[in-house]
Amino acid sequence: MNKKLGKSHFSFNRQERSGIFFFLFIIVFIQLLYFFAKTYYVPGDKHSVQVDHEIQVQLEELKKQAALQDTLKPFPFNPNFITDYKGYALGMTPVEIDRLHRYREKGGFVNSAKDFQELTLISDSLLKEMVPYFKFPKWTQGSRGKPDKKEKKVIASVYTYQDINLASPDDLMSIKGVGEVLSRRIVKFRDRLGGFLTEEQLYHVYGLEKEVVKKILEKYKVLKVPEVQKININSATASDIAKLVYINKVLAKEIVRYREENSLIHSFDELTKIENFPTEKIAVIQLYLALK
Repeated sequence: MNKKLGKSHFSFNRQERSGIFFFLFIIVFIQLLYFFAKTYYVPGDKHSVQVDHEIQVQLEELKKQAALQDTLKPFPFNPNFITDYKGYALGMTPVEIDRLHRYREKGGFVNSAKDFQELTLISDSLLKEMVPYFKFPKWTQGSRGKPDKKEKKVIASVYTYQDINLASPDDLMSIKGVGEVLSRRIVKFRDRLGGFLTEEQLYHVYGLEKEVVKKILEKYKVLKVPEVQKININSATASDIAKLVYINKVLAKEIVRYREENSLIHSFDELTKIENFPTEKIAVIQLYLALK
């Protein structure tokens, strides 16, 4: 008897077999990929990333320093034409650089290393470092190599300052632009203050032009700061406060009124809240005041 056989559940046609093989291939591929990734991949460490970043920053800083050293590498130069940047890079102080520039503005020229030090007052150690790179014009190395009496006088005038607190009206009249009236006004203003504490106070003298002040400061400085009797604004009367040049009687009364309304004045900045107070001069005014 013939028996009709049913189709087996495990028999597949060609297309189905291809699909199964492809599916198995994908699974094997994913497993291999996972295996290799697990074997060779090392999880990142925040600390190591931070260290790497710090190392990178240090390397960049070293590169900048190296580049800066290259730009500052000394080469032969004429010291008469040292700029602010060049002088700073060589180790000169701003004051030493200014002495050279003031001398040059007067038409003077430095013709030797000795003259350069005599003018700028740089240290022997710094001069020793700079001398190998000095390059003066050939014509300066002959009879012109040494400054004449006129040039020495100019050099001396550049860096020898006199104390503005000791200057007499006659002394000040030697400055171009300062006549008899202005010279006496400067001294009177200074005496009322009890002495200049800063050179800036010359700009506060009535009628004294800024350009004239600059000329005065080429010769005069506050070499010795005077001791002044400070006014306690938390206990002084209006009359006492008004003795300060910068404060008139009306303003002094306003200061006392403000103090009484607020119990005490705790900082000098509070004074700027008072109407008509010269706030632009607070830095100087507070030098003559005390809070307690």
